[in-house]
Amino acid sequence: MICIDISNQRELEVFAKKLGQLVHGGDILCMTGDLGAGKTTFTQAFAKGLGVEEYVTSPTFTLIHEYDGRIPLYHFDVYRINHVSEMEDLGYEEYFYGNGVCVIEWASLIEEILPDKRLWIEIKVTGLESRQICFTSTNDYYEEMIKELLAK
Repeated sequence: MICIDISNQRELEVFAKKLGQLVHGGDILCMTGDLGAGKTTFTQAFAKGLGVEEYVTSPTFTLIHEYDGRIPLYHFDVYRINHVSEMEDLGYEEYFYGNGVCVIEWASLIEEILPDKRLWIEIKVTGLESRQICFTSTNDYYEEMIKELLAK
């Protein structure tokens, strides 16, 4: 696990946008963090890094929003999932194993169906505006992505 400290929302946005510039089709980003930690804010800036021009909103009630960028962005918010079987109705496998990048808020709620290769991003509130972002990679690919992100 690699953690970095972020002082304010602007730093969070700059960092997330850089990550959006590094990802490829098929990538899975699993986000966790308390309510209000900044998961949707992170995803909005990440989408800008992908070249998404639409305003990104949290799909809390619809569970998924799709956006067009240099690669498709599939933004999941599974906070309201009562059982992982509800993901079947969405056809989640088409998204998880497709050509786009998936960002999944509250991913720990559906961990049992997530692909083995994924990047975990935990956002921790450390102050009024400050956050700590921790990355846990599941393979060398994501390990290298984190190194490249932190080198910029």
